[in-house]
Amino acid sequence: MLQSPVGRFRVMGFIEGASLLILLFIAMPLKYWAGLPQAVTYVGSIHGFLFILYLFIIAYTTFKVRWSLIWAASAVIVAFIPFGNIVFDARLQKANIR
Repeated sequence: MLQSPVGRFRVMGFIEGASLLILLFIAMPLKYWAGLPQAVTYVGSIHGFLFILYLFIIAYTTFKVRWSLIWAASAVIVAFIPFGNIVFDARLQKANIR
């Protein structure tokens, strides 16, 4: 899976998507319900780094595979939606883009 640019993108998409879910469903409740604002500080910093890395992977994949602007823009948009990367990955598999 890590041999192709799209495979690397898919792995990074899962990692970035998981960091968003951890931020939203674990760190945020810890901040507001348990009074631990450090959770959002640490997880948010990690998620921010992974998001920037994800954007670089999108740019790399776009140039390497010659993605259309629609695929690249969709990849950015789904990063803001919980579970969006999973849906986008399914669309990539259905389109059979390698």
